[in-house]
Amino acid sequence: MTDLYQQIQVPAPPDIGSAPQGYEGAFVDQSNGAMRTFFIKLVNSIAALFGPRGGKYINAPYGAFQDSTDQVAANTTTAYPVTFNTTDFSNGVTLSDTSRFNVSQAGLYNLQFSVQLKNTTNDGQDLDIWFRKNGTNISGSNSRFHLPARKSGGDPSHLIAALNFFVDLSSGDYVQIVWRTSDVGVSLEHFATSSSPDRPAIPSAIATLCFVSNRSA
Repeated sequence: MTDLYQQIQVPAPPDIGSAPQGYEGAFVDQSNGAMRTFFIKLVNSIAALFGPRGGKYINAPYGAFQDSTDQVAANTTTAYPVTFNTTDFSNGVTLSDTSRFNVSQAGLYNLQFSVQLKNTTNDGQDLDIWFRKNGTNISGSNSRFHLPARKSGGDPSHLIAALNFFVDLSSGDYVQIVWRTSDVGVSLEHFATSSSPDRPAIPSAIATLCFVSNRSA
């Protein structure tokens, strides 16, 4: 099993001590040996980090979240944040107020999501999904998805909406996924586990926020 917490051992600075008043070969040999050991460990650490599989030692911020409830719209003129009730993984990215992804480290992040959509109306409907940063809409971040009409009275149409977006965040910033529908018959739907064959539950929403890079100069 892969150890997700493996880290490169950082070599401790050598304890050389104070030099004597006069030249002493034993002290020089001891100091050179300590420095040689230190630099060998340092070179090995650098080689491991930048080697073919050095990425396994990188510890970058990330968060993964999902929701196990249905999310509905009361009207077509309100923007609704997509909410989440489960944190799957978290390292420097945390969930607050059910919809806010907060970061502790500044940088460029990749926000990726998928939502399970349902349409119970007899007509095709549109749904917009976009992003907000610290409560303000991010320019140019909207996407529109079209759901076909329901197949019958008891058989709604379904669609997965998914995409990813890069966003520049400072320490303490938060980002949200927001949606608006053309009809209240459109919702974000979850499904429980199924059988024949056994199938996992379907979250109404899944999202990840991953650190990509420090800001460019």
